[in-house]
Amino acid sequence: MVLSFSFFLLLFTLIGLASYWQSRGTKQDYYLASGNIKPWLVGLSAVATNNSGYMFIGVIGYTYVSGLAAIWLMIGWITGDFLASLLVHKRLKDAATTTGEVSYAGVLSVWSAGGNQPALQRVIGLISLVFLLAYASAQLVAGSKALHVLFGWPSWAGAVMGSILVTLYCFAGGIRASIWTDAAQSMVMIVAMSVLLFTATQSLGGVESTLMQMQAIDGFLDWFPKSLALPGIAGGLLFAISWLFAGLSVIGQPHIMVRFMTLDDTTSMNKARLWYYLWYIAFYLAATGVGLLSRIYLVDTEAFDAELALPTMAMELLSPAMVGLILAGLFAATMSTADSVVLSCSAALTHDILPHQIENQYLIKGVTVVVTFLALLGALANNHSVFSLVIMAWSGLASAFAPLLLVLCVGMRPTQFASLAAVASGLAAAILWRYLDLHEKAYEGLIGIVTGLIILCLAELFRHVWNKDKVNVS
Repeated sequence: MVLSFSFFLLLFTLIGLASYWQSRGTKQDYYLASGNIKPWLVGLSAVATNNSGYMFIGVIGYTYVSGLAAIWLMIGWITGDFLASLLVHKRLKDAATTTGEVSYAGVLSVWSAGGNQPALQRVIGLISLVFLLAYASAQLVAGSKALHVLFGWPSWAGAVMGSILVTLYCFAGGIRASIWTDAAQSMVMIVAMSVLLFTATQSLGGVESTLMQMQAIDGFLDWFPKSLALPGIAGGLLFAISWLFAGLSVIGQPHIMVRFMTLDDTTSMNKARLWYYLWYIAFYLAATGVGLLSRIYLVDTEAFDAELALPTMAMELLSPAMVGLILAGLFAATMSTADSVVLSCSAALTHDILPHQIENQYLIKGVTVVVTFLALLGALANNHSVFSLVIMAWSGLASAFAPLLLVLCVGMRPTQFASLAAVASGLAAAILWRYLDLHEKAYEGLIGIVTGLIILCLAELFRHVWNKDKVNVS
């Protein structure tokens, strides 16, 4: 088990370090790989970054508790993600090329009104930094949980190991190292999940026998959860739409969207999208299946941490060598997202927040080390589940940024004031919704995104009426 885990971990490390030989030593290369990444690498990297420890730990734990109703999370998430991609991905890449910006915040702020808007860029950068640090901490926590279960290591050991590896990747080649390791990690992740899914189903006597055992668990195969905001079909529809907005929220995630900004040519966007969604759908189906199966194997729901379902089940079903593969897949998933998030945090600090943008490579890498250390501290102090941490960060970023990006993609150019108002109101609405404990009824990102869109549309309407009145007066 330790040998197979160590082998894959060493493999990922060497792949990341090899990117050093392609590094050009510029800020553009460190954060965007000079915009020359091939579509298959972009697609697999985006999948690995999206399908993080949240998928291996959070989604499986959520499915363990919720049963078949968790399938709406998968359907809504992928559908929303796909619909958003049709509008956003190519336009964002074009905007990044046109503006010459290296960060997500920089592109949004310059694109917004056709010129530099430093206040908007700093606000977007600051929000990105806060929520992405929580996101990075969640990934380190996910890796720690798995190592704790499988090897009996202290709960801090996995977080420390992950932070060291992330630092090595980022020092070697910046986002290019992250993308190269992401591609390798994507392959190991899907193999690991598929092996566990197949082995677990076979050990239960096949698909038919497995379904019968699931039906024996009260409410486990219900299509919708019992705690819906509205009764009947209306509640189920709201529940599904909520998760569709969770998928649409991917456009508000700087660490994922920057992958598409690194593409070598916008004419290759469809190829990158094909790689992304084929891999994404296959992996999500396998993860949901494993989550459903875990409830049959691990029946003591009271004394069991649902987020440990995958590593615990792997130990019961697989040989030590295969358990090492599963752990390597899980750890790969956490690192592929952690290093991406850390780089986005570093870009937010060096390019967006500080009054004078940093160009020196050594200072940029030094900031990356500081960010990784802060994420590690967050992981060591964490007392929340991986699922709740990721959803909180995901919805916060989406509520703040997705409305602005959507209106930019349809041709609107809001003023800096309107953009700031939308960012602030969308984020505030999402936080308030969660604070009032209403996120069990409907995803808070739905509330935040709709709020931000309303603010931007009202501002555009007001500006249109104002300009029309000025013309009439003159």
